[in-house]
Amino acid sequence: MTLKIASKIADLKVRAQQIGERRRRYGVHNPRNRKNGSGVSAGTYEVAEHQLTERQLIGTKEPVGMTADMEKLEDWLAKSDKSCYEERAVLSIVGFGGVGKTTIAMALYQKVRDKFDYRASVTVSQNYDEDAVLMMILKQVKPKESDHENQHKTGSSDVKQIKFEISHDKLVKELQDHLAEKRYLLLIDDIWSAKTWESIRKCLPHENKKGSRVIVTTRFQAVGATCSQGVIDFVHPVEFLNEDESKRLFKRSVSESKSIKYSEKELDQVTEEICKICRGLPLAIVTMAGLVASNPNTLSKKWEAVCKSLFPESVPSLTLDGVTRILEYCYNDLPAELRTCSLYLSIFPKGSKISRKRLIRRLIAEGFVSEKHGLSDEEVAETYFNQLIKRKIIRPVEHSSNGKVKSFQVHDMVLEYIVSKSSEENFITVVGGHWLIPMSTNKVRRLSVQSSGSEHGSSTKHMNLSQVRSLTMFRSLDQLHFHSFNNGILQVLDLEGCKGLKEKHLKDMCRMLVLKYLSLRGTDISKIPSKIEKLEYLETLDLRETDVGELPKSAGQLKRIINIFGGNKNPRRGLKLPQEINKETMKALRILSGIEIDEQSTGVEGLHQLTGLRKLAIYKLIILKDSKIFKELRSAIEYLGSCGLQTLALNDEGSDFINSLDTMSAPPRYLSALELSGNLDSLPKWINKLDNLHKLTLSVTVLRMDTFELLWKLPSLFSLTFSLSAAKQDEAIEDILEKNKSESGGEIFVPSGGFKSLKLLRFFAPLVPKLSFPKDAMPVLERIEMRFEAFEGLFGIDTLDCLQEVHLRVNSAADEITNFIVEDLKAIKKPKIIVDHVITS
Repeated sequence: MTLKIASKIADLKVRAQQIGERRRRYGVHNPRNRKNGSGVSAGTYEVAEHQLTERQLIGTKEPVGMTADMEKLEDWLAKSDKSCYEERAVLSIVGFGGVGKTTIAMALYQKVRDKFDYRASVTVSQNYDEDAVLMMILKQVKPKESDHENQHKTGSSDVKQIKFEISHDKLVKELQDHLAEKRYLLLIDDIWSAKTWESIRKCLPHENKKGSRVIVTTRFQAVGATCSQGVIDFVHPVEFLNEDESKRLFKRSVSESKSIKYSEKELDQVTEEICKICRGLPLAIVTMAGLVASNPNTLSKKWEAVCKSLFPESVPSLTLDGVTRILEYCYNDLPAELRTCSLYLSIFPKGSKISRKRLIRRLIAEGFVSEKHGLSDEEVAETYFNQLIKRKIIRPVEHSSNGKVKSFQVHDMVLEYIVSKSSEENFITVVGGHWLIPMSTNKVRRLSVQSSGSEHGSSTKHMNLSQVRSLTMFRSLDQLHFHSFNNGILQVLDLEGCKGLKEKHLKDMCRMLVLKYLSLRGTDISKIPSKIEKLEYLETLDLRETDVGELPKSAGQLKRIINIFGGNKNPRRGLKLPQEINKETMKALRILSGIEIDEQSTGVEGLHQLTGLRKLAIYKLIILKDSKIFKELRSAIEYLGSCGLQTLALNDEGSDFINSLDTMSAPPRYLSALELSGNLDSLPKWINKLDNLHKLTLSVTVLRMDTFELLWKLPSLFSLTFSLSAAKQDEAIEDILEKNKSESGGEIFVPSGGFKSLKLLRFFAPLVPKLSFPKDAMPVLERIEMRFEAFEGLFGIDTLDCLQEVHLRVNSAADEITNFIVEDLKAIKKPKIIVDHVITS
């Protein structure tokens, strides 16, 4: 009874604080509709704004005003024929913050990467971890056979999430040995000191006469000169854009929103005024373009007044203060809820690749998002996220295989402004970040500890932590006094990728009575305490990439839980299905991902009661064909499919369960994503009725002609993958593939006139048969990815007008004929053919 009363009191305290803060932030004291600087009412959105962003895969654009320079730099990077160009060489791209260094470097990297055996891209920044950077490079240049899940990315995962299993010396030796005899390309973004470059340079092979290249970016001329000291090394200073280039960039950026209603003459006038004040700085131009695009109804003459207020004509050039003034104006133009979302970005360290889903779930848990206009809180959060993209506050850096933004970054100068503003408003307190921020003397509301070290642990000792409602840790818990946060109001605890998590920390967590969001992803834990039931307000529990194999029985009492994530994809491991799972105890559950079901699972009979479930991902399924559990699971999936299930992933390890789905009486018509892994004999007949299906992943056991003939009319299909999953497969898989090839006449012809929406086609299999694309087959296909031991060729790719890239990952066991076919394909100039040689696990 005492515990319940304490919990309710804590909940009331949190609500009272939230209401007070919202009143202050959203201006509730003023009933009149506040106008922002551009004359537009803040907080107005289109109801369907959450559907704003177009699904896409490849988003790299040619930097404006760089055509001649790009050709010169591209030629320099690709050269390796003359003896002087055989040495490893360094290109340093140097320039003012916001001038476009990273944009240029990434565009170059994308253009020439197919000319190199190995490639890697990393961001280092000022507070970097050398071993993390080296490990990230190694993971990209030495991909393993099991890494195919993430190979559509430009780089690997964020360095802060990498676990270290080898010493520094062994790491350096492995990297040097692997690169010694190969031509490699490295992009090292945002180097702040010569010392940083020197420490990385020493870890690379000392001699490599293969024409290897390193691209570095830095704000400092002296650092660039230090990086590029060699005879053929090159320093490229990035200049501000001229008037015509500025106008082109502005118009291109504005047009991306597709919401501008100006006539051509009006747009020219707006462009003229905006580009005058931006003085050729790309960041300023793009930021102002986002402002204009987000206020499509503002009269064109209004922008002239805005520009004059920002920069009187007497100001000759754009200084750092001038950039800050532009950022300040754009920030003040934001509706209140978007200002909150923007400030919240200061939680994450400089240079981070931030997960879209992680941000959205955290915003919801913090109470910054609520249902409106008939949209769910998640859809509203997506609306806010899309607005941040539209306003150029954030930029996408990776897209998932379903075409949605997977991760994003905040430009350094934008983040610097946000961190300063956040500190000024006592919204988020950052410890150990890139910028020097005065230590908070107020009560800390949200704490982000961005680097480990005793000095940062001691600095939190002097803070007033009694009102902390959000704690985010990066790297290590060693120096943090965790018990300080048992204040009864902590709602968000994010320890993703942290080292040093102990049993005592877990016990402390179970005393955080109003916790809503708990992420222990990528930590070393193996068990969850039974007292987790005390967290009765918990909505999100993330245990992915940990050694936690099951939840305690008491977890069934988490009545407000919405998202449960567990398991591991490589190697394939699942979280045992929670016991006593049913509508009464977990009626709010929307996502149940990464679970394992076997004959001992006791919660299957309750699955069909979870009528609100939107995602069910079973990483490991080991049940008997005629068992009670088999029938209960099939019945549950059929029923959930009629209730609104949108994502279904099944990894069947010999149960023959996925083949039984064909007998379902009605198709799961709400599905947008479906994965069927295992020994699949044939596709369910209802699959061609899934009009909303965007993403489809199938076992390679159905890689044959009749599969393509069944799928070709799916109207919304964006990505199609055939995969030999990391789970146990039939030992006769190669015989099955040979049989399929024979039944397809030795070649798979993609049906003409179908797959109208498909942009990504992937094959991860021991054998990929001959594939032929007739005219009008897959008319919008942009990318083909393959990983194989044996490959018989691609034919007709010249008919694929939209195809930009073919990425081949050749298994180290590939035979001579396969290697010959691959080399023959590399001679093609368009599309870009990229080849990687992967290590057999």
